[in-house]
Amino acid sequence: MAAPTAFAAATAKPFGCGTDQPTRQHIQISQALAAQEEEAAASGNLTARATVNVDVYFHVLASSTSVADGYLTSKMINDQFAVMNTAYAPHDIQFILKGTDYTINSNWAADGAELAMKKALRKGTYRTLNVYFFKDLGSNFGYCYFPTTVTSGSNDFYYDGCSILSSTVPGGSSTNYNLGHTVTHEVGHWFGLYHTFQGGCTGSGDSVSDTPAQASASSGCPTGRDSCPSQAGLDPIHNYMDYSYDTCYTEFTAGQKTRMHSFWTQYRAGK
Repeated sequence: MAAPTAFAAATAKPFGCGTDQPTRQHIQISQALAAQEEEAAASGNLTARATVNVDVYFHVLASSTSVADGYLTSKMINDQFAVMNTAYAPHDIQFILKGTDYTINSNWAADGAELAMKKALRKGTYRTLNVYFFKDLGSNFGYCYFPTTVTSGSNDFYYDGCSILSSTVPGGSSTNYNLGHTVTHEVGHWFGLYHTFQGGCTGSGDSVSDTPAQASASSGCPTGRDSCPSQAGLDPIHNYMDYSYDTCYTEFTAGQKTRMHSFWTQYRAGK
């Protein structure tokens, strides 16, 4: 009976995001944007922004044409893309899938040569979202890169994008995390958002004023959790930038929407 138990434990691993902690410089950028947004709101100049249209390329890295080896069916691809648009549409962000390619390469499928793989596969400019699906990302379900100032053709330009564990897409095998919201979460980082628990209970947190302070990541869907009782508001367990189950995720805040548009305008729109 030990083998089934071990298998269940392995397939039901907790959510893990491998996105690097924001640098001090990037946090300063977020705080500067927050100040600009607050000033615009106070002066009445924070007007509705045009819908952001994002070209997307999906890259599937698998070790064979079996779903168990990281391959994704056309239904999985289409369902994942639909989840992205459903999550972001209320925030005036729309994705346009420009293409999907498949590569059978065991090393690449285990994220074994990130830069070489991306130099071979990446498409578009810095405003283009490249999403890479892998059979294996170690302990992580995904990771992404924050928007910043890059030079086209540089290594930082090629690194840009989101890496996702294939089993987290709709219909995948990652227990509690197979409705496609790992992509929703990681793309939030691509738009400049931090985790809702960034910075814990003190300081500027995630630099978004309408996400309540949170001491640590949530697990599951802990209704009523209040890890920062001295701060206003319960933990934002339904926010896409927490670590909740996919079934628990429902929202970005108005402040997060504004921040995504701010980062887009400053770092990606004109690229």
